[in-house]
Amino acid sequence: MSTMDNLKDAFAGESQANRKYLAFAKTADEEGLKQIAKLFRAAAAAETVHAHKHLKTMGGIHSTKENLREAIEGETHEFSEMYPGMIEKARKEGNKQALQSFEFANKVESIHANLYQKAFDNLGNNEPVDYYVCQVCGNTVENEAPDRCPICGVSKSMFIKID
Repeated sequence: MSTMDNLKDAFAGESQANRKYLAFAKTADEEGLKQIAKLFRAAAAAETVHAHKHLKTMGGIHSTKENLREAIEGETHEFSEMYPGMIEKARKEGNKQALQSFEFANKVESIHANLYQKAFDNLGNNEPVDYYVCQVCGNTVENEAPDRCPICGVSKSMFIKID
């Protein structure tokens, strides 16, 4: 295995640890264990430092224009190739929770690709746009959260504004 392969594996591992520790922190917060939640968030932040360093070392960070192109390609791959097979497999196996998780993600990846394309098309425009993310399905919208999420149906209160 080459050093580049090791960097890719390390990036994936650090990235997954970051997300997992943030989920663990959320659970600790819900259980009233604030100090443990803080520790999970600190470790997650450290994992982000590691992941960013590995990605930079791999040459995986480019100009914003190139990064947008890559993001469009990645999101398009997810909703057109990756998730459809996962959705079909979960449906065949009768795994309703996985099916819903995959279906939500699949719909949102298409939205992300469109938002990235819009940003790419307007690169340099710099007009401020607010983004809101549904905390149930990940739906991402511009300017204002809808009264009801068109993907999962939850109320506006489940959207958070991204700074």
